Amino acid sequence: MTGNDDIPKTPSFRLDGQRALVTGAGRGLGRAAAHALAAAGAHVVVVSRSRDELQVLVSEIVAAGGNAELAVCDMMDLAAVEALFASRSAVNVLINNAGTNKPADCFDVTPANFDQIMNLNVRSAYFTAQGCARAMVRDGIGGSIINMSSQMGHVGGPRRSVYCASKHAMEGFTKVMAAEWAAHGIRVNTLCPTFIETPLTRPFLQEQDFQDMVKDSILLGRVGQIEEVMGAIVYLASDASSLVTGAPLMLDGGWTAK
Repeated sequence: MTGNDDIPKTPSFRLDGQRALVTGAGRGLGRAAAHALAAAGAHVVVVSRSRDELQVLVSEIVAAGGNAELAVCDMMDLAAVEALFASRSAVNVLINNAGTNKPADCFDVTPANFDQIMNLNVRSAYFTAQGCARAMVRDGIGGSIINMSSQMGHVGGPRRSVYCASKHAMEGFTKVMAAEWAAHGIRVNTLCPTFIETPLTRPFLQEQDFQDMVKDSILLGRVGQIEEVMGAIVYLASDASSLVTGAPLMLDGGWTAK
């Protein structure tokens, strides 16, 4: 035995030989997640309703030396979600990212807006994770399911009652999935960003009062950038996080520390 035998080895952040699937991949955090996973070596299946956006994304990934394919799917259509996982080999990594928000004061929330947010952020996300896990068990592989949550799954926010409710629900079902699926080698976690500058959040952040409130609430004094989420995605997808399940990874700049 040499002295070097006792030196611990840092787990790999690489995803070579693995398959990943990203929902809501056409833009914003989904697009960034797809690029991050491909750069780490995964073959990435990118999913959204927009074929045009997905074709551009696949071209970008391939041009950068990665591997990707597209699948057009409306994640609100649960039959289509079931077929998405039944029609292909199981993936090792799921980024369960499709989601939406319709900010409104509690008095002004309509049943239509409530249903739209809850159906995509909770109902669709739940059955997407279920479909992915079933395929993992079917094919005899473990893996990492990353549910895209939010700091708003841990606090309240003005004009975000339904969005907060949806992300609190996601935090709850993530813990139970982690507990039930651990025996199959499936890890389930949430990623909880603060306000990140994306096409979804940009209109909100252009309102000066709202921008000031956000910056005052984030200890680091600024909104997040997409690139700051990409490393966390690779971490939760890779063996570097092999002991992490049923947990939220906070990327909130200190918002929830206060």
